[in-house]
Amino acid sequence: MSKKIRVGVLFGGRSGEHEVSLLSAASVLQYIDKKKYDVVPIGITKEGRWLTSGHAERLLRGDHKDESHLRAGDPQATAAAAVLAKGEGVLVPPQPCSDSNSLIPFETEASSHGPAQSIAVDVIFPVLHGTFGEDGTIQGLLELADIAYVGAGVLGSAAGMDKDIMKSLFKSAGLPIVKHVTILRGQWEKDPIKVRKAVELKLKYPVFVKPANLGSSVGISKVHDRTELDGAMYEAAKYDRKIVIEQGVGGGKAGKAREIECSVLGNDEPIASIPGEIVPAAEFYDYNAKYVDEGSKLLIPAKISKKKQKEVQQMAVAAFKAVDCSGLGRIDFLLDPKTEKIYLNEINTMPGFTSISMYPKLWAASGVPYPELIDRLIQLGIARHADKRRNRYTKE
Repeated sequence: MSKKIRVGVLFGGRSGEHEVSLLSAASVLQYIDKKKYDVVPIGITKEGRWLTSGHAERLLRGDHKDESHLRAGDPQATAAAAVLAKGEGVLVPPQPCSDSNSLIPFETEASSHGPAQSIAVDVIFPVLHGTFGEDGTIQGLLELADIAYVGAGVLGSAAGMDKDIMKSLFKSAGLPIVKHVTILRGQWEKDPIKVRKAVELKLKYPVFVKPANLGSSVGISKVHDRTELDGAMYEAAKYDRKIVIEQGVGGGKAGKAREIECSVLGNDEPIASIPGEIVPAAEFYDYNAKYVDEGSKLLIPAKISKKKQKEVQQMAVAAFKAVDCSGLGRIDFLLDPKTEKIYLNEINTMPGFTSISMYPKLWAASGVPYPELIDRLIQLGIARHADKRRNRYTKE
């Protein structure tokens, strides 16, 4: 019998999407193939402390409640929260192990019960969303440790996280994007009147104001006119030094833009799922609409023509390649209801990953059920690491 692959599922983190990460990890831990993989849950608190514990075993049984303000389940009631609250601390030295068959970058703290015990893992599944998890920082740590991991590398993660850089890469690849302006927080604080004029010179209301580096629609505001711009800018400036202001799509008698999403899977030869559509209960698909309020609908497949479906899939793969993504990515589009033109909005290199999230639901509808999707992603992470090990870093 072949040896089981040991997978470290990394979750939590310091970002504003901490709770969402717990929910994603709970799903992965529940549905991962236990016959094929040994699983090591590893949590990171909101303060940045790394933890692991036997309490995480409860996650594997799916032993958690679902009565909460977050529709997918209350993080404070899940065993994931117990890991973060009661688990033992772990040290994370970013150094590779000489044994290529069993990488060991994690070590539990020494205790009164004996010396420190290592936790050998073959691959890490970083179910981390947003800052410090989806922006290349954790990927850099894992690269230093020379360990395989699921998802995009340092460059792909960082480029996919920064909406300003992302749009530059999309534009260079010839992909259609909406007009936008990027403003530094310092510029806004120094001369808001000048910034307001610059925005209004290039864009027309309504506009969307966003922190350049954040996810789950945190800090995003829809601005209908000049009176709302200041408040939206100050809100976005809480979360990042770069603020992206985008031209709104649709509006008027034609109605607001339709929000189309497509999942991509693969490394050098990625494939796209069938597209889906978000019909938000709110004016746009903000954090509350995603995780708190009822009423938003997921339409799978999206109600678009076969021609539009193919166009979305081709653009999704092109966007995935444009930012040098790997493993997985969910690409979001805006469809103008009047002209039916499709605009590329953004890529999410580690999208929400609960069993009811859009990314896995699109693949389930495309013939790849959730447990198989987890398996494919792990194998893609291992394959990417093996390919990178072919690189030379010194001249022989």
